[in-house]
Amino acid sequence: MKVLVLGAGFGGLELTTSLSEALGDEVEVTLVDKGEGFVFGFSKLDVMFGRTESDQVLHPYEDLVKPGVTFVRATVTAIDPVARRVETDAGTFEADVLVVALGADLHPDATPGLVEAGHEFYTVAGAFATRDVLADFPGGRVVVGVTSTPFKCPPAPSETALLVHDFLTERGIRDQSEVALVMPLGVPIPPSPEASAALLEAFAERGISWHPGELVVELDGDRKVAVCASGTELPFDLFLAVPVHRAPLVVQESGMCVDGWIPVDPLTLETAYPGVYAVGDVTSVGTPKAGVFAEGQASIVARELIALARGEQTDVTYDGTGICYLEFGDDQVAKVQVTFLSGAAPHGDMEGPSTVLAQDKATFGSSRIRRWFDQEWSTT
Repeated sequence: MKVLVLGAGFGGLELTTSLSEALGDEVEVTLVDKGEGFVFGFSKLDVMFGRTESDQVLHPYEDLVKPGVTFVRATVTAIDPVARRVETDAGTFEADVLVVALGADLHPDATPGLVEAGHEFYTVAGAFATRDVLADFPGGRVVVGVTSTPFKCPPAPSETALLVHDFLTERGIRDQSEVALVMPLGVPIPPSPEASAALLEAFAERGISWHPGELVVELDGDRKVAVCASGTELPFDLFLAVPVHRAPLVVQESGMCVDGWIPVDPLTLETAYPGVYAVGDVTSVGTPKAGVFAEGQASIVARELIALARGEQTDVTYDGTGICYLEFGDDQVAKVQVTFLSGAAPHGDMEGPSTVLAQDKATFGSSRIRRWFDQEWSTT
C-alpha cells in the first residue's frame, strides 16, 4: 500500500510515525512538506519572549528516519483527489491513500495596514522577528488582536497578553504601558467556563483590558489605531496580530473545500473522495485548529490504514477530545481538556495553573520529539 501524506505538522508526523511503527517496510509512506523542520506552536512564544533561542526549537525534517517512510521537501502545486495524484516542484506522486494535513496558511496582508503598522506572531518567522521588536519596545500601548475566524490555538492570544505583561514588568516599563486583548469570542475559551473565568480573573489582576466580541479589520498606521468591525477604535504603539487564516490555495483549487475548508466524516476523517483523508487545521471537522487535535485525528486515520493493510476491520472513531496547555505567566501553566463531538455542545475542564504543569507541558513536547524524531529534546 502506498500512502502519500501532505504536511509534516502534528498530523503528518503522528500519522507517519504510527504507520511506520505498526507496518514498517510493509507500507510505502511518502511525507511531503515544504519546510525545513517542525516547530511547536508554544516554542514560538518561548523564542518571542526570550526564553530560548530559535535554533533550539527547530527540529529538522532531515532527521526524520523511519522504516517505510520517505520524506520529500517540496512545495505542493496541484492536488487531484479523484486520481489521488499530487504535483510538486520535486515531481509527481500517486498513492493508494492520500492524506491532506497542510494546515492553514496565514495572510497578514489580508488585513489593511497590518503589514505596515503591526506585527503578526503566528508564523514562525513572524514570532521570531517579534522578539527583536519587543526587545526594542520602550513601553506604551500594546494591543493583542485577532483579525479573522477561525484561528489556530484559541488560547494563544490570551497567553500572549499575559506574557506581554510579564515581559514589560521584568523590564520595569509596565507602569508606563497598557495591555489590551481584542478577540471575536465572547469569552477567552468558550468550551471551558472554568478556564475562561480564570483568564478573566488574571486579566483583571494584571490590568489587561479585555475586549470580547470584537474583530480587528484594519490598522490605521497614521493615527496608530486598530479599527474593529463594530467601528470601535483602539489606540496602539505596538500591535501584535493573529492574522487571517485560510486553507492553502492549492487545497482550495483542488475542489475539496466547502466554505473554505475541507469537510470530512467527523468519525473517520475521510473526505468525500474515496481513499482521501484530511486532518488538522485544513478541515472543517468542528474541533479547534490546534496541533493536539490534528494529532488525535491522525491517530484515527493511522488505525484505519493499519487495519486496511492487514485486511482487518476497525470500529475505532474520532472522539473529538484534546488537551492544551495554557500559559498564565510567572511560570504558571494550566492544562485544559476539551471535547468536541458532532451534534453535542463542546465541553471542557481545567487543571491548575501551577509550576508542576509547566513541567508537564515540557514533558509533552519532549515526548513528541522523541516519538517523531527519535531524539531527546529539552524545552528548558
